Amino acid sequence: MLVVFLIVVIWGLGVVFHIPRVLRWRLIGLLLLGVIVAHLILPDGNTLRTAIGGDAVLWMIAVGAGALVWAYSQVIVILRKRSGLEAEKQSMPANKQGSFSEAELNRYARHIVLREVGGAGQKALKNAKVLVVGAGGLGAPALQYLAAAGVGTIGVIDADTVENTNLHRQVIHKDASIGMAKVFSAQAEMQAQNPFVTVRPYNRKLDDTVAAELIAEYDLVLDGTDNFETRYLVNATCVAAGIPLISGALSQWEGQLSVFDPAHGAPCYQCIFPQAPAPHLAPSCAEAGVIGPLPGVVGAMMAMEAVKVITGAGAPLRGQMVIYDALYAENRTIRIAPRSDCPICASRHA
Repeated sequence: MLVVFLIVVIWGLGVVFHIPRVLRWRLIGLLLLGVIVAHLILPDGNTLRTAIGGDAVLWMIAVGAGALVWAYSQVIVILRKRSGLEAEKQSMPANKQGSFSEAELNRYARHIVLREVGGAGQKALKNAKVLVVGAGGLGAPALQYLAAAGVGTIGVIDADTVENTNLHRQVIHKDASIGMAKVFSAQAEMQAQNPFVTVRPYNRKLDDTVAAELIAEYDLVLDGTDNFETRYLVNATCVAAGIPLISGALSQWEGQLSVFDPAHGAPCYQCIFPQAPAPHLAPSCAEAGVIGPLPGVVGAMMAMEAVKVITGAGAPLRGQMVIYDALYAENRTIRIAPRSDCPICASRHA
């Protein structure tokens, strides 16, 4: 009864203080491990040992059964991920391509009158397929502007749900969407803003089981994630597929972005960041903080680069990185070059 009481206390405190479910299970696992160790090292008749059951066998059976259930659930998750991608593809509507309706011509009139875009550029946007990795700080404004610009097919992949702490900067999500998967919240807002675009939501984490197959479906990728593991995976997959990657990053008051496109002579992400920094040198937004409008500035710049890449307008940020300091209203553009020893893209520059 003592152990059960402690488990209830751990779970209850986790709910009250919004501790993630996975961490709560880990704490309970540590408690059960401690109970088993206590049974093994304390002598028979010990008061504590008696209070926690008197025998380790029962707890070993419970832990073993729990481990089997967890392993089975993980196998189910993997199988669902592998089968779910194909099911989602089959259920998604085809992109509406071809001529523009009168409503679309009116909507995009300010684009079409631009000499650098024109009708051909707007049609290229309509026929384009862009994948945005992450529907958070950078993904939110990028998704909004891609949809508004008339990008015909927009994929968005993210495994997170909308939280109250997101709303000061991730303006695509609304208070009523708290608890909803970010990809579905974003999809609803994008289609409400522009019913002429097709939005493909992928409510899952991007990992190496789906990355190559998913990214191959798109012409361009925008990466707005906040962890180096995913950034390196997206970069390597884009390089292998010959797909341009627009990557942005944020920290407190500063943001940066570049177009990584080795197929056109530019470096890849890993040329510039060959290895992930130590965690204390690159804290997350939750740890270091971030000023609310900053993701909007950098995310909109990422969408701008996407429009330029798709339409061929101007000079995209290939071989250049923009660093924006919001605190002092300064922009710096630095030259970046491929590394001859880069393990990801060196062969592309040979």
